[in-house]
Parts: sequence; structure tokens; C-alpha cells
Amino acid sequence: MIRPLYSLVLIGAQPLLRRKLRRRGVAEPGYLEHVEERFGRYHGPSEPGRLWIHAVSLGETRAAAILVDALRRAQPDLRILLTHGTATGRAEGQRLLREGDAQAWLPWDTPQAVRRFLDHFRPSAGILMETEVWPNLAALCHARGVPLALANARLSPKSLAQARRLARLSRPAYGALHAVWAQTEEDARRLSELGARVEGVFGNLKFDASPDAGQLRLGRDWRGTSPRPVVMFASSREGEEAEFLRAIAAHRDVQWLLVPRHPQRFDEVAALVAQAGFSVSRRSAWTNEAPAPADVWIGDSLGEMALYYATADVALLGGSFARLGGQNLIEAAACGCPVVMGPHTFNFGEAAELALQAGAAMRVADMEAGVRAAVDLVRDDAARQAAAEAGERFAAAHRGAAVRTAKAVLAMVRV
Repeated sequence: MIRPLYSLVLIGAQPLLRRKLRRRGVAEPGYLEHVEERFGRYHGPSEPGRLWIHAVSLGETRAAAILVDALRRAQPDLRILLTHGTATGRAEGQRLLREGDAQAWLPWDTPQAVRRFLDHFRPSAGILMETEVWPNLAALCHARGVPLALANARLSPKSLAQARRLARLSRPAYGALHAVWAQTEEDARRLSELGARVEGVFGNLKFDASPDAGQLRLGRDWRGTSPRPVVMFASSREGEEAEFLRAIAAHRDVQWLLVPRHPQRFDEVAALVAQAGFSVSRRSAWTNEAPAPADVWIGDSLGEMALYYATADVALLGGSFARLGGQNLIEAAACGCPVVMGPHTFNFGEAAELALQAGAAMRVADMEAGVRAAVDLVRDDAARQAAAEAGERFAAAHRGAAVRTAKAVLAMVRV
């Protein structure tokens, strides 16, 4: 009874979804494109049999890119259908497409929209990246015999508690999945509690990403031209920047680099920095020769995190100083950039603990302590270099999830 009620609520909320898309589209025009796909209305012919991969947002799409690369090495003629939920995810996903592939929005989780999606694309199988499990989607794929798996799967204690409160919806949804491949043993245990069929613990796909060599070279060149050590606030989230700006006011001998997590906030964050009395220079206005001088550099570009990590001597981890669970620290480690993180890293709990044990990261109680720790570290060349080398070793030691996951995906497709 609960899923029909859930479906009725979603159907009734569709006008609100349209209104939300219009609002989001003011800052991000991508939300105004192909709006009817959100409701399962797709146009033009579609060849059946593609492997469908759903990557809701930017982070999941980057993880999907690693998996797609491994899949194509194993099966070069594989055709992919990519679906997304956010404009940044869809824009990033366009880079992965080859001839014969397709891309679309995943529809709102009503039975009618999901049926239209499955009727139109007729995928051979579906892969959901990391966390995105919807009750109607899972149930209808199961009913139609479309194998649906959760890859690079993670589930925080907070998300488990939420799922328990909605157990009559969540347990059937997780139970309908063909397979789950978890990042960690703890993720596997929590997912199993919800009735998921955990078929393996493969590690985190993001360890298999190779930083762009050209970005690394350019970033290190930029770091070498800076008269001051560079400290980066990586993937900052709303509410954290104000604390950061207060904390750095006493440290004008450091070059600060601020990279917001969400591109729709680039202008807002630049304005916050200026209002706090700092001069601002934005990446979008630079040439590739050197950043323009300013108190705070703003990294307002997509796809250049390796460039920013290579420019920085140390990085503060966004999302970890507010109760947001932290952002991915693996890329920083792979780029040889030591990480200072706040107390809230539950989204990447095991990676954070392993980085701490490896000496690639340190944990602090709050933003003020984080800024002090970062400044101390850039002033201690030996300690900073040791942490950078520890990060590179840490990242290299945990690779292999991509090959393991690709093998399992292809085996599932052939079932």
C-alpha cells in the first residue's frame, strides 16, 4: 500500500517540480533544457540494448567516467545510456559520449514516467551510481527483468537512519536491486540491513582516477610563481565561506584559493569575498600564464580540480566544517596535496580515516583551527612534503575498484 501512496504524492507534486526547475534555471540554464524528459517524455528513435548508467550529479558522473573507461577497455563496442539529475552532472556527462551513446534526464519517480522511460530506451541493464535508489524505478525494473545494480555504493549512518524511518519504502527498493557493490565493509553492512543483495566490496572508484597531467604541470608552475604559500579551500559549501573569511583575516601572508562546490554559487561567493574586504581574482579572467594578484583567488571553473590541487600547498576540505559530510578527498591525495578536514566527514568516512592513518590528512575541530593548521603546515616544508608523499602513496594503494566493478557489470549484462 505504501508505494501507491508515495506515487500519488509524487504525482501531486509535479507542478512544484516544474516551478523548482524554472527557479534553478535562472542560475543554471541547463535545468531548462529537455524539461519533458523529467516526466518520461522522450522524443526521437532510440536503439534498445544500451547499458544504462545513472549518475545524478557532478561527483557521481566523475565516478561513472572512471567506470565507463574500464568498461570500454574490456568491451570497446559497448553502447551507453547516461542519465542525470543535475545540470552539472549532465554537462560533465557529455564528455563521456561516443557515437551510438545517448543521454537523458532520469524521470521523476512516478510509475507512469518510469514506464515511459523503460519503454523508450529498453536498456539491457541499469547501473545506479553510489546512492540513487528510487522505489518505483527499482520495482519496475525488477518487474520487467531489467537487472539494476548499485555501484560504488555508499550509505552513511545518517542515511541508514532515514531509510529505517521509511522502511516500508526503502526495504523493497533495495531488495529489488539485482546486485550491490559497496565501497567499504561498513557500507556493505548498512546496505545489507536494508535488504540489499551485496555481491562484493570493491573499494571506491575515485581512487582509480588519474589527475590530468597537463593540469598538474600548470598548477605547479603557478604555485612556483606565487610569492606566498597557497592554501586552498576545496569544494566549499554554503555557510562555510563566511567562517573561512573570518578565520583568514589574520593571515594575509598566505595566498588563499577558494573553489566553491557548486558553479551556480561562483558569483555569490566572489561577492562574499569582496564584501569581507578582500581583493578578488577569478580563474575565469586568467590566462594560463599566471593568476592575477589578489588576496583571494576564486576557482570558478569546472573540470579543473587537479589544476587547483596542484597550485595549492595545502587544502581545507569543503563540506567537513559544516554538518554536510565532507567532499571527496581522494583527488587531493592523488595530486599530492595534503588535506586539513573538519569534524564532519561521514560521506567519505572510511577514506577520511584511511587518509588520517596514512598521514595524508589531519582532522581539526572547526574552521579557525583548520586555517591555523593549514598555515602551520605550509610553513613547515618537511612536514608538508611528507604529507604530500603520503597522499600519493595512499591514493595509489587503494586502486582497482574500476576493474572489479567493470567485470561484475559485464557479467550482469550477459546474464
